[in-house]
Amino acid sequence: MYSHNKTAMQCDRLWKNARLATLTGEGLGIVDDGLVAARDGRIVFAGRAPDAPSLDAAETIDCAGRWITPGLVDCHTHIVHGGNRAHEFELRLAGASYEEIARAGGGIVSTMRATRAATEDELVASALPRVDTLMAEGVTTLEIKSGYGLDTATEMKSLRAARRIGEVRPLSVKTTFLGAHALPPEANGDKDAYIAAVCNEMLPSVARARLADAVDAFCEGIGFTPQQVERVFEAAKAKGLRVKLHAEQLSNLHGSSLAARYGALSADHLEYVDEQGVAALARAGTVAVLLPGAFYFVRETHKPPVDLLRQHGVKIALASDSNPGSSPLTSLLLAMNMGATLFRLTVDECVAGVTREAARALGCLDEVGTLEAGKWCDLAIWDIERPAELVYRMGFNPLHARVWRGK
Repeated sequence: MYSHNKTAMQCDRLWKNARLATLTGEGLGIVDDGLVAARDGRIVFAGRAPDAPSLDAAETIDCAGRWITPGLVDCHTHIVHGGNRAHEFELRLAGASYEEIARAGGGIVSTMRATRAATEDELVASALPRVDTLMAEGVTTLEIKSGYGLDTATEMKSLRAARRIGEVRPLSVKTTFLGAHALPPEANGDKDAYIAAVCNEMLPSVARARLADAVDAFCEGIGFTPQQVERVFEAAKAKGLRVKLHAEQLSNLHGSSLAARYGALSADHLEYVDEQGVAALARAGTVAVLLPGAFYFVRETHKPPVDLLRQHGVKIALASDSNPGSSPLTSLLLAMNMGATLFRLTVDECVAGVTREAARALGCLDEVGTLEAGKWCDLAIWDIERPAELVYRMGFNPLHARVWRGK
């Protein structure tokens, strides 16, 4: 098969003797006698070795029966920020609630102060150890939100820092503008005036500088109302930017229905979504991004309605929600375990949730998320006997090798 004749398909690299979870179709798309070939950073063949064309590879790697999945995709993080909130963690352990801390000037506002005080270089430097930890578990695509600046200069600084991470690491970074995350102190409690600034100043500046791939908002009692979020979505639409939404995390404000109405890429958290909201997500093809790290860390007890999501055929993704306040998590493998143990997701749902469906939630399924010819050759190669091991273990990393764009 790997002949050196003139009719052989040329490729840079070939991974043979592998078991594949291609993630094509609905399930894991398992291939036992598998082979992946790449040229110019893209997959030219992924499937059964007997079905492969004649291939002439510059380099051949014997996987010795290891498993290959698509590179992992973390589709919801706030990984660029100043400082940390370990002190608030202590307060919560002593009985203070997330909302009480937020109303007392802690929460997002305390991270805002640290983020405003940090230089762009400092934001990059502090984020890299967290990013490296995710990459060491096979993450090849990472979404990074702003939202800790809450003024134009710092939001743009944060998004520039996020973009730079994709320049200094072999990693695809998708950036999301989250100006409507919380109310800064200088807004003096006037949410409408702040939202006007988000729509009329911040978002146009971010769009002009081409710093964001999408726009997000926090639709919640301690965040913004559906009406205020709608103004943000209208402004995003005017600039040709896709939207996503933090919805139904602490209460049901029907943010999911709003997100669906705007064709949102994803609605995230969803602990309190109702059937009407789920049906709307299904109709719109909006992905449900579940964030078990935040559920666990803030000791939430109200679980997202996974059975309803399944019944309506809503695609389910999983993400770390890496952030300093409610999910200081830098492990997508642990997020999968939490998704299974806390939310009762299946192994297939967990693995698809951090590959195919996470790519769908970022609007980049045409480029990554499955092992198919034409897509970027982003691979995670695992020392495992079966995919369930990726979900079953806690604090154990079976990654053998990570491949980004064929290298």
